[in-house]
Amino acid sequence: MSYIKSIDLSYFRNYETASLSNLESGFIALTGHNGAGKTNLLEAVSYLSPGRGLRNAKADELQKRESLEHSPSHSWGISTSVHTDFGDIKIGTGKNTHNDRRTIKIQGEVVKNQIFLTDYLSCIWLTPQMDSLFREGASERRRFMDRLLLTYDPAHAGRIIRYENTLSQRSKLLREDKEKGKSTADPLWLKSLELQMAETGVAIVAARISFLERLQEACLKHKGSTFPYARLSCQGTLEDHLKNKAAIEVEDLFLKALEASREVDMMTGRASIGPHRTDLQVVYADKNIEARYCSTGEQKALLIGLILAHAQLLLADQGRPPIVLLDEVTAHLDENRRLTLFQVLKNMGGQVWITGTDRDIFSAIASETQFFEVQNGKVLTDLLKQRA
Repeated sequence: MSYIKSIDLSYFRNYETASLSNLESGFIALTGHNGAGKTNLLEAVSYLSPGRGLRNAKADELQKRESLEHSPSHSWGISTSVHTDFGDIKIGTGKNTHNDRRTIKIQGEVVKNQIFLTDYLSCIWLTPQMDSLFREGASERRRFMDRLLLTYDPAHAGRIIRYENTLSQRSKLLREDKEKGKSTADPLWLKSLELQMAETGVAIVAARISFLERLQEACLKHKGSTFPYARLSCQGTLEDHLKNKAAIEVEDLFLKALEASREVDMMTGRASIGPHRTDLQVVYADKNIEARYCSTGEQKALLIGLILAHAQLLLADQGRPPIVLLDEVTAHLDENRRLTLFQVLKNMGGQVWITGTDRDIFSAIASETQFFEVQNGKVLTDLLKQRA
């Protein structure tokens, strides 16, 4: 089991400094008024996993703004001690003052790839901003799916970056041709880029399909529970081809489609098909209704069910439960679903960080919860309630 034993923040969001120590596995409740900084603490924890955290923020967006005026050299940082199967591991991350990028250290040594974080722990989360997931455009659902997949298959990040970089280069060449009114791009270079897009793009789509199949199995195990059963699928041209064709055949079809669509893509500035067009479809299975047509409450329940299924999948595959971050989730659940959520999380045995304005909402788990109160960027260092 992996869990955070301590965490220290400096110049992060609305915190100049903050420290939480003597943490254990189980529930950690952060209470306080809206705007006090509870979500910022969850966001700091989320940076112990690859990616841009639960707000998808860039490194320079995390800096406490007031600190730049008085101490320009003080960049934000997060330092933690994590209990793992390998013993206690020191993990730190922060803004590099030289290039405004994020630097990660494990046991004091700088690591070049964020993937190494997954050797020690995984983080998953649910925030109020995700409530509109099923009503927004495909890009948000695609990002959500890729985020879940990343904790399951860290190499997925490299595939996405490689594809996006190649797509950007191809689009730049086509845009330059459009501006000049004629084709000046090296045909061999353009062909090489499209070949990379075809190979990497099909690998991305295949990984998504495979992951959703595993996640679907995890959802099926909880069918009939308090949270509704979701039917999942990837929607897109490449996805349709992979249903009945080998990957190498789909790569060839994708390559030919890219060649044929150059004039159209020159006008639009993007590729007409590819993994950047994929959409995640979620259906409320019992009612056979797409999630986007469900009520707000049903959408919330579907989303929680997916997060719980994902946590169970990670537990089964990695042998350890992920750290779960829940921001203002329980306040909008009825008592039955709230108690079910607590019980499922308790049975997994991992560390759960959970926020709320009202401490009473955690009364069902009060005896097994560590409470911290957040007040205007300050965290009360004394526990308001010790474990029973």
